Formats: sequence, structure tokens, C-alpha cells
Amino acid sequence: MAADAASEFQINSEQLYQEEVFTDRRVGSILRLTPVRSDGARDTGRAVVFLGQTQVLTQAGALPINFEINADSLEQAAEQFDRGAEKAVDETLEQIKQLQREAASSIVVPGGSPGAASQGALGGGILSGGGIKRR
Repeated sequence: MAADAASEFQINSEQLYQEEVFTDRRVGSILRLTPVRSDGARDTGRAVVFLGQTQVLTQAGALPINFEINADSLEQAAEQFDRGAEKAVDETLEQIKQLQREAASSIVVPGGSPGAASQGALGGGILSGGGIKRR
């Protein structure tokens, strides 16, 4: 078992990236992942990757949102950040709604309406009543 656990956490030295974080300290962050070889030198055979990070405030607390940005430069990544964030937020909210629907259809409370208990299980209707605030 210990050998299996150790291999699960093995770093792939052929897929290393140097991570740089750029933030406006208000809306979110852009991570620039620059591919490197195991000696730390730039790996020009692989493309730089940009990731966006933001969060939305819900009744249950802050919900982190992470998404890839298709860009060739930091400037392009900054320009495309809002579109990527909006799409990622929409997809995340749809996933939460789907989880709520699944929970509501699977919980039966004797003497209560079907799915009534699920509201508390997923943040008390996290998506109802405009409970989402974009940060």
C-alpha cells in the first residue's frame, strides 16, 4: 500500500512548468505556466499556458473559479479574462444546479415533501434569490 501511495504523488519531470502569478488584487489572478525541463531551463517544445482564477461569493461562502485562457501573451490573457471567467462561472453554477436536482430527486423525507432535506445539504438554496455575488 505504501508503494502505491508513493507512486500516486510522483512528479512527472517531463511535464514541469514554472508558475508566475499576476493579479490586480481585485477581480482575480492570471497564472502563466511556462514549460521547463527538469533542469529548470525553458522547454521551447511546449506552449505557455495561461490560467485564470477568481471567486464568486455565495450564501455558503466564497466559491473558487479556475479556468484556462487561450492566449499567446499575458496581454491577451488579461483581455480575455472576463469572457473566460463568465463562462467558467456559468458552467460552475450549472453544475451546482445539476447537483441540487440530483440531491432533490434522491432524498425522500417521511411526512415531508420530496427533496425538502436537500436544500440544507447544498447550502440552503445557494442559487435561489440572487445569492451569487461576483467578486
